[in-house]
Amino acid sequence: MLFSVIKSDLEPDTLANLSLECICNNLDEVFPANLSGYEIEDDMVLPKEICEALIETYQRVGKTIDNEFLHLFSNKKKAALQKVVIWNSNITDAGLKNVLQYNLKELDLAYCKSLSYKSFVTLNEYGKNLKTLSLGSEVNMLKNVPEEYSETEPNIRIGLPSEFAFGSKGFTFNMPNLTKLILRDIVQTFQPSFYHTLLESLPKLTHLDFSNCSDLGDLSYIAKCTNLTSLTLFNCKRLPEAIPYICHLTKLRHLDISNIDDKEGIYSDPNHVLKGIIVSLPNLISLDISGTNLAGEGCVERDLFDKTRTYHSDIPGLAGRYENHLEFVGLYGTKHGACKRHHIPAVKISGDADESQITTAATVYMNRPLMLQRVLNDLFHFLRAEACVNMSKVLHIILEALNTHAPEKHIQISGSAALFYIARNKHTNLLTQNVKNMVISTLINGMNLHINDETMIRNGCLTLCQFRIPQDILFVYNKLVVLLLHVVMVKEDGSFEQRIAIYLLNSLACQVNDVQKETLGELKIIEKMLKLINNRIQHKVCDDVLEVAWSTMWNVTDETPVNCERFLDNDGMTSFTGCLDQFRQKTELMRNMMGLLGNVAEVKGLRPRLMPYIKTFYDLVDSLADGIEVSYNAAGVISHIASDGEENWTDTNIRRTEVLNKMVSCINEWDLQSERNINYHSFEPILKLTRVWHTPECQHWAIWALANLTKVYSEKYCPILEAEDGIQDVQRLIDDPRPNIEIKKLAKIVMENYHSYQRGLQAAQPLVLTSNRLPRGAADH
Repeated sequence: MLFSVIKSDLEPDTLANLSLECICNNLDEVFPANLSGYEIEDDMVLPKEICEALIETYQRVGKTIDNEFLHLFSNKKKAALQKVVIWNSNITDAGLKNVLQYNLKELDLAYCKSLSYKSFVTLNEYGKNLKTLSLGSEVNMLKNVPEEYSETEPNIRIGLPSEFAFGSKGFTFNMPNLTKLILRDIVQTFQPSFYHTLLESLPKLTHLDFSNCSDLGDLSYIAKCTNLTSLTLFNCKRLPEAIPYICHLTKLRHLDISNIDDKEGIYSDPNHVLKGIIVSLPNLISLDISGTNLAGEGCVERDLFDKTRTYHSDIPGLAGRYENHLEFVGLYGTKHGACKRHHIPAVKISGDADESQITTAATVYMNRPLMLQRVLNDLFHFLRAEACVNMSKVLHIILEALNTHAPEKHIQISGSAALFYIARNKHTNLLTQNVKNMVISTLINGMNLHINDETMIRNGCLTLCQFRIPQDILFVYNKLVVLLLHVVMVKEDGSFEQRIAIYLLNSLACQVNDVQKETLGELKIIEKMLKLINNRIQHKVCDDVLEVAWSTMWNVTDETPVNCERFLDNDGMTSFTGCLDQFRQKTELMRNMMGLLGNVAEVKGLRPRLMPYIKTFYDLVDSLADGIEVSYNAAGVISHIASDGEENWTDTNIRRTEVLNKMVSCINEWDLQSERNINYHSFEPILKLTRVWHTPECQHWAIWALANLTKVYSEKYCPILEAEDGIQDVQRLIDDPRPNIEIKKLAKIVMENYHSYQRGLQAAQPLVLTSNRLPRGAADH
């Protein structure tokens, strides 16, 4: 199946596609549901085009087809279907029956592990109109067939040898109009008569694909299928002895006898065999001999019948097509490097000689996981060497491969590694928003399916890091958070996968809105970070995972009181003191811990729960760790607690005045030019402290913070100060007689910083002309 994974790189999507995607992403809002699944409203009838598009789109947007979804089509009076494609699904026999009842014309199934022979019985019942049937990998319709449907009553057909015995209830296809049959990756062992009986029951068959099927026998029965125009026997055994039978199929236009098994595909006289195929099949336009030795060693031979004539072809067996080129020849992985030869009589060639051959191979072998994995590895090497010319085509191929073969771990690994180099090289014209969304969705789907594979998780996380976090992934925010939390908690402590996953989690907690931060809390990110932290406290290990765990909680508690409360409710202060006792000398860790406590202290209702730890903050207020960061945050915590008034200073043995005096003494020592490792989205908590007249020490910390931030980062923080009416609060400190001289001095610095910023803005404004005349003295260029 070839999913159309990207509609257009540059053009906007159609309204029809957008509407279908919206429906599929909000199915509960569109269709009612009962215990069995979704239903179409009583007053609604959906035409075939809509029904088929719903099934296709539901999969394209990353949803998994299940029985509940297919129940939409349970009532034939409300829906219509002719063509159904379902891959990577957990549907059961009962679910599939909802669509089989429509007497389909085309059915394509792959990676549907939960189907059994019962679906085949149903398919036979409703198969009279079926023209195309494709049963791909892990579709078990022909597996574990009960005795009543197997060949238990041998009965010799007149004119056929005894090995073609079949049962009177033989396992045949009751599909008289079938013209195209694809059976891939069937490992079930059948009696020799199975395939003969099968094909004999399909008189109109023109296309046959037995790719990677085991135990096909000697394939002599193929000779009876004289209407075949396409025959694919990729990776099948005993092909050398089947060539004489294949050569009877004179209507063949496409023949695929390629192989991936080094022990197979070896012919004793390859040049003669290939020439015999070409001579016997005059209508052939497509031939795949990949993985075989049929291309010979490259020596040009004379005509076998006319010894005086020489053909100019580096593949001797194809010399007869020099003047009548094949449209396609498959030479991927052929012996003696046939795809690298110069004179090959074909318009298109699959191989690994150049980008064109590799992309052709990927397109042709899209439904062959065994071959596709090798092709993706070749693309990976091209991308890593930055040697790709048609990057858009390569990206389309990789995404299609990953979406088509989601359960195939090795394809996911190879494809995700290739995506990394595309994302890292920042192809801005290629990576439009639609394309980014598809790349990110595809990666996350693959990571979820192979969540226990370290290489897949590593590749996926490294590739996601190449995008803008969190902006580019907001559309799958919750899904990615759940995935990363799982990785962080189950991977080995300190492993690369755990470290990069927690790094991404921390990035996802930055620069997002309150709703998303609350969502992170609901997904138990606080509890899980504390579990990681406590594990490291227990083992006395301070690493980057520990530091980032605190940083993540710092971000997720920012202006989010509910998460601050979760931190306290889950005994976060015990983890805080535990880290303080063991890792006080780790400056970055200390900064992250105190930043989080600063967020907690901003929540008035939680401050009483911090009072028992006031001595700890007192001890940290003169800390020199990480510049002024630890000291600054400790003073901020003290300021917020003190802002509640002297009557609320309880549960501590240290005097309030002693703490506040030490805090002011430290503030006076701080360098106003200090660069900061902090990111404020709002000044509201600080501005509240400027209004605490009963405790000027709180005002002192707040105004120092504003003076520092508006001086060092004026372009970022002056607009925030203005937007939140902070100028009035600062001016009030200047005008009011109560604040001391130090507070007034800092307030004036804030105002100077703000006015300097305003002057800079005015100077940067472009000149606006009010008439068509140029200013006097201006040059007219």
